[in-house]
Amino acid sequence: MKLLNTKTIKNAVFGAVLMAAPAAALSSCDHFNEDLEPCPQGVELRFVYDYNMEFSNAFPSQVECLTVYIYDGEGRYIDSRVETGSVLKDENWRMKLDLPAGEYSFVAYGGMACDKASFSYLTSPVGAPMHNLGVKLNASLLTSPVGSPLHPLFYGRLESVTVTDADIARVPATVYMMKDTNNIRILLQNVNGTPVVGSDYIFTITDNNTVLNWNNDVVPQPQATVYHPWTQGDIAADENQVAQGGIAAFAEFDTSRLTLSTSPTLSIVRASDGANVLTIPLINYLIMLKSEHFASMTNQEFLDRESRWDMIFFIGPNATWIQTSIIINGWVVRINDISTGF
Repeated sequence: MKLLNTKTIKNAVFGAVLMAAPAAALSSCDHFNEDLEPCPQGVELRFVYDYNMEFSNAFPSQVECLTVYIYDGEGRYIDSRVETGSVLKDENWRMKLDLPAGEYSFVAYGGMACDKASFSYLTSPVGAPMHNLGVKLNASLLTSPVGSPLHPLFYGRLESVTVTDADIARVPATVYMMKDTNNIRILLQNVNGTPVVGSDYIFTITDNNTVLNWNNDVVPQPQATVYHPWTQGDIAADENQVAQGGIAAFAEFDTSRLTLSTSPTLSIVRASDGANVLTIPLINYLIMLKSEHFASMTNQEFLDRESRWDMIFFIGPNATWIQTSIIINGWVVRINDISTGF
């Protein structure tokens, strides 16, 4: 008889264990074995916010609360889930939903379940079909003459996810989010270096974009909304110019989604007599910032990917706008003819 040494026996046993492990894993949730626990059936959702100019996932760092609405293949309401915990900061986190076989759609909002939410639902989403879903900017934040900062709002939708009885694990799927809120900072500077006092001017943005429907389109309202800056004042152009009086006026706004379907207007007037300093079609100016590196990107995609805007306007000694150039997000934009739409 040939004897096997100890090393040979150990290798044989180890190999048998490796071969048996996958079979054991499969049989542990065998649909045909009533004595075992069934496999988890449903959907495992990942949430990604890379619809930005960095093209990188900022969901863990920017989304503080998450609400997900679940619908069937016909858009009928099934259920909802809310997550406000620290798991949202974990890029490996997934929302696990146990669902029977069928077709599903999901609508996700980031920011609606937060204590400082700036938007509310048009009607209660519970029990209502997907096409009835919609949000509106809270009117209490549209105060005058001082507005309010907006808590960020994110939106995502995923349709036609199929779960079958043949699935032995939850179906993985990804909901891609976009940011619906914008921050716009305006600087007003005199070309000759004399101070510009913020309280000498009234800054406003007029738009019709406070209501967003189930697929995140802006729903125009009978009257446009006037946004007022939530902070306004004076700032030094640089540290060396403080003693020289090199001061610019600033105003900072937060707004709802910017789209080509509306015609927002930025206006600056003198507080003393209401004389107009400048009135411009805001979207036209913002689009001029788009680099030629993104020439193939549509204008609406650019507006949706970018969410922070810095604009510097120069005025002359008579406090009127010098229409030669402006600076947007650090880019010098030469003004030719922007009166036509994009």
